Amino acid sequence: MNSEHRMAVRHSLIPLALALLAGGCAGPHPTAVQQPPAQGPHFLRWAGNSPPQFRAIDPLAGSATGGGALPSGSGGLSYDLAGPPQISLTRHTATFWAVRGQQRSVQINYLSATGDTTAPFLQLSVTDPAYVPGRGDLAPGDSVLMTVSIDSVNIGVSLEPTGLLFGDSAQLQIWYAGAGGDLNGDGAVDSSDALIERQLLGLWYREGAASSWTAIPAVQSLSDKSFTSWLRHFSDYEVSFSEYAVSW
Repeated sequence: MNSEHRMAVRHSLIPLALALLAGGCAGPHPTAVQQPPAQGPHFLRWAGNSPPQFRAIDPLAGSATGGGALPSGSGGLSYDLAGPPQISLTRHTATFWAVRGQQRSVQINYLSATGDTTAPFLQLSVTDPAYVPGRGDLAPGDSVLMTVSIDSVNIGVSLEPTGLLFGDSAQLQIWYAGAGGDLNGDGAVDSSDALIERQLLGLWYREGAASSWTAIPAVQSLSDKSFTSWLRHFSDYEVSFSEYAVSW
């Protein structure tokens, strides 16, 4: 092979070498730390094979009056009217009128699996609804109909009107004892659940079905198994956890 031919072969191999080098650089480095894939939260589920029975009251007016016990396993809301402001109840939804400048509250309890005791699930207190989508700003004394829809599978709620804004924050408290202690859903209550409760569990929200879930600031009470958060707007809220929510 003469020198001109050898030089031509070497030059023809240069593009191939550059292409192989570029391909190698584009792939993952064998020693690089690979980031875990994005993970959604794990939602706490109601214990048992069917949704619990719920009862809504106005905590500012005292204990609930009216209504009656629901048939066992009906999974609906009992119909209680606890004086003004009235709370209208249908299955897993409670509605009530909020007025700007007046404190209004709703509390929802659930009946135990045995049907002989009740425990709190949710309390929502509002004073200053300021803006309603489609209506605009509310003046003092203006009212807006609020809806609390209970998730009958996971421990969470949807609050409407979606996008409602508050001047002074509304207070939302959610109890999670209804999960029965099995927080990771593996069928056993053990040290793993205790670790999740102490280090990972939190309150998450999303703006709508097309949005992703995000953890929000909330104060946890381990003694009564609840989270309390102060809301500037209405969205969907769930008690949940993610193993990637904590820095190790």
